[in-house]
Amino acid sequence: MVNDSDATLLSIEGLCANVEDTAILHGVDLRVMPGEVHAIMGRNGSGKSTLANVLMGHPDYTVTGGSVRFWDGDLLELEPWQRSRAGIFLSFQYPQAVPGLQIGAFLKKTVAAIRGKDAARGKEFRAALKDGMTALGLDPSFLSRYVNDGFSGGEKKRFEILQMHLVRPRLAILDETDSGLDIDGIRAVATGIEATIRGRDDAGAIIITHYNRILEHVRPDRIHVIMGGRIVRSGGPELAGELEQRGYDWLEAEAAA
Repeated sequence: MVNDSDATLLSIEGLCANVEDTAILHGVDLRVMPGEVHAIMGRNGSGKSTLANVLMGHPDYTVTGGSVRFWDGDLLELEPWQRSRAGIFLSFQYPQAVPGLQIGAFLKKTVAAIRGKDAARGKEFRAALKDGMTALGLDPSFLSRYVNDGFSGGEKKRFEILQMHLVRPRLAILDETDSGLDIDGIRAVATGIEATIRGRDDAGAIIITHYNRILEHVRPDRIHVIMGGRIVRSGGPELAGELEQRGYDWLEAEAAA
C-alpha cells in the first residue's frame, strides 16, 4: 500500500453489510484523508459498531455491496490479521479479558507482530512504553497484570489507547473509547489519540461515540451522523454541539422527508 499524503487514506462507497440475515448497513459513504480525525455519532443500533467491525473484517459480518479502499488497496480482500499489519487498529467497545497473559508480554508480541521484532525491543520501545504509560496515568506495576483481567472500565480503555500508542496505526478506529470514563480518563485518552495521530501525514482516526465530551478534547475535522445504516449528515465540530442540544429527532425527521 502507498504512503502518499496526497492519496485518500480511506474511501468507503455504498457499503452494505449484514449480520446473519439482518441488513445493518444500507449504503455508507465516507472518505478520510491523511492527518484527519473523523467522528461518527448516532443512536444505539444505528450501525456505528457494525461499520467498525466490517472495516476490521469481523467474520460475523457479511459485506453485501459497495467498496472499501485503504490507501490504494482493496481492504475487503484482506483477512483481519492482514488488515492489522496494513495499519488498521480497532479499539474494542468491550475488551475481553485474557487471564494468564501478562500485559508486558502481550504488548511486546503485539508490536513485534505488527511493526516487526526490532520495534518491540531496545531503548526506543522502552521509551515509547514509558511515555505512553505516563501520559495515560498507568503505574509500572500495570505491566505485570493479566490482560483486562479484573480491570475497571477506565483501565480497559486506557490499555486500548496504550496499545494504539505502541503499534502506531495508519487508521485508528475507536469504538466508544470514552464509554465509562471519568473526566480525567477522557482527557488521558484524548491526549493519547492526539499524540498518536495528529501531525502524521500517513495516519487518521475514526472516533465512534454517543457524546460530545471526548470531542471537546479531540477536535475532529469532520463529524458524521449515521441513522438506519446510512450517513445522513456530515459537518464540522459544531455539529456535535448541535446534537448535544437538539438530539437526533430533527435529523430523523429530515432523513424521512
